[in-house]
Amino acid sequence: MNFFWIWNGKRLKQGLVIVVAAFFTAIILFVEGGELAVFTSNDVPLAIDQVKSKDKRIALTFDISWGEVKAIPILEQLKKNKVKASFFISGAWAERHPEIVEQIVKDGHEIGNLGYKYENYTTMENEEIRKDIIRSHEAIKKVAGTQPELLRPPNGNFDKRVLTLSDKMNYTVIHWSLDSEDWRNPGMETIVENVANDADPGDIILLHASDSAKQTADAIPNIISTLKKKGYNFYTVSELVSNADIKSKEIK
Repeated sequence: MNFFWIWNGKRLKQGLVIVVAAFFTAIILFVEGGELAVFTSNDVPLAIDQVKSKDKRIALTFDISWGEVKAIPILEQLKKNKVKASFFISGAWAERHPEIVEQIVKDGHEIGNLGYKYENYTTMENEEIRKDIIRSHEAIKKVAGTQPELLRPPNGNFDKRVLTLSDKMNYTVIHWSLDSEDWRNPGMETIVENVANDADPGDIILLHASDSAKQTADAIPNIISTLKKKGYNFYTVSELVSNADIKSKEIK
């Protein structure tokens, strides 16, 4: 059985070098050119799914791979509530809906790469994965005018190969620690409860802005208001990751 690691952590400021000894062997973190590279003792890059935060900081993330109906109402609700989020978009979707991508950028949200074809990377050959990431990267860069640095593999599926390939392409893999399950369309109240009842400081929350998530836009105002009442502040993933403590766990 294969094992990989998910790290809860934040990018560090340029020039900072931290060496942490943990679990049987040394785990080394270092900064090169302003980018944080995190390795286990066998040089396997790690993914971020949560940060360890003393403050009540939290990040809303939205995956988009198809449709043009639900994204705009979600953007309107985020703007109305003055919340910035991270949108992971597929390259193919970005090409089909450049006007929505432009609105995401205009509203100050962060854009991450969700792959081009939205296919499971763990079933693909290395070169197929690499080409898919590059194709999506170029499509997003052309439409958004920015170069994404965060990658969420399609469906959140990844293994050691995906982590290694992503790192070589200067991408940080982002997973999530809390699933709203909005993709199930369980009802607005259930979506709110899935997030608000289980939220912890440093959580990266998974939501969707594809047309398949029919109830997310209606749930957003209540998610935001409920978390704000609990003292939470909202950040993009990059902001959340910046200057955080590091915490690791082994995933089988």
